[in-house]
Amino acid sequence: MNRMLSYKEKDTWLHRLSGVTKLIFFLLWCITSAMTYDTRVLLVMCALMIALFVMSRTEWKQISSVMNVVIFFMIVNLLAIFVISPYQGTDIYGTKTVLAPFLPGHDITAEQLFYEFNVFIKYITITPAIFIFMVTTDPSEFAASMNLVGIPYSIAYSVAIALRYVPDIQDDYRRIKNAQEARGIEMSAKAGLFKRIRRTSAIIFPLLFSSMERIDVVSNAMELRGFGKKKKRTWYSQKPLKRNDWLVILFSVLFTAAALVLTFYDGNRFYNPFV
Repeated sequence: MNRMLSYKEKDTWLHRLSGVTKLIFFLLWCITSAMTYDTRVLLVMCALMIALFVMSRTEWKQISSVMNVVIFFMIVNLLAIFVISPYQGTDIYGTKTVLAPFLPGHDITAEQLFYEFNVFIKYITITPAIFIFMVTTDPSEFAASMNLVGIPYSIAYSVAIALRYVPDIQDDYRRIKNAQEARGIEMSAKAGLFKRIRRTSAIIFPLLFSSMERIDVVSNAMELRGFGKKKKRTWYSQKPLKRNDWLVILFSVLFTAAALVLTFYDGNRFYNPFV
């Protein structure tokens, strides 16, 4: 059974990296993307992330369904920005270049389009990073690596369980979806995008209830086995930091520092091509 967003062992240098290395890279990457609106930095990040996505050999079928939802919310968010604050870009960049009249108080301006373009490429820099992290990281190895750097094993084990639950939740989702389709509710590509999203959202509540039931079973089993009684534990899967890990960590730190220096060197985190 093909599962979305689940770890799949492959022979790539990304898969061979330690889970801690990927976590450090992911956190620094998210911080950089969140803090900068410099288009030059974001475009470089976008290009790097697409290259890493290709190197990870992630199959499109692993993420296609999730990407449909992500694209939908990206469009909704960009439209909401324009509706709620149509001149936010003009306020940020200090100029107003009207490209076309629209509704009253909602002219289409070059500054607003440029601002929303920056918001769009922010999504492009973050979304593949999430996918890469999830499909290249073995949950057990990741938990062991977190414990290796000093994180309490109870927290590390909780993270590992959460990552392991993703495929199980996907299986539950697929079973509920198949049951809905057996009742005549079309949820495949034959239905329109908005219909699919609306019908998919109806699966959330039964999926939530089944997940809560599973959490209760696992927590009771762990309590019966005395989990958390001792301060330390051994790990079957433990991967020490190697040369490539240190190189990736060094690159992550240097890239974040360089990106933030370039962003804030003039005291403004927005790159302004209109001056």
